[in-house]
Amino acid sequence: MKRFGIDIDGTVTSPASLLPHINDHFDLSLTLDDITQYELTEVLNITPAEFGSWFTDAEPIIYKDSPIADGAKQVLDQWKESHELFFISARRSDLLQVTKDWFSESDLTYHHIELIGSHDKVSTAKKYDVDLFFEDKHDNAVAIHEALKIPVLLFNTPYNQDPIPDGVIRVNDWQEAEAWVKNWLS
Repeated sequence: MKRFGIDIDGTVTSPASLLPHINDHFDLSLTLDDITQYELTEVLNITPAEFGSWFTDAEPIIYKDSPIADGAKQVLDQWKESHELFFISARRSDLLQVTKDWFSESDLTYHHIELIGSHDKVSTAKKYDVDLFFEDKHDNAVAIHEALKIPVLLFNTPYNQDPIPDGVIRVNDWQEAEAWVKNWLS
């Protein structure tokens, strides 16, 4: 049995989850292809304070309404019996109930959910001794791999296109992740 560290937003949820909320609030019509940087203040051309203020209020609604990524449920359902699923997210800890409600409504099993309120997931991944990590944020994927010497599957998005080292593996979807894991386990 392996322990998988799994990011939530942009990995288990669709990377486009934020877009309807952003487009509605900021009166835009962005698509995922327009989001070429993780730091949205650059893309939206607004100050971090302006974005932060909106995002803090919008977060619970965004997380409640986030669609699950294509194929995620099917793959995670297959893994839940044979592996430990530890979801490690940068979400604030006060959003734990919203997060657990989303997992329940999505009928997703988890063994543990850790909301760390920061993008630095290295210490949490180390604390829980994960064998493999799933992530969509480029610098997180690289940092986790380099610090823990474990493979990290990076879900391919327009905002994480910087080069990756060996040990960070780019996958396009959950089916590719499942195939990679199957091969890695054998």
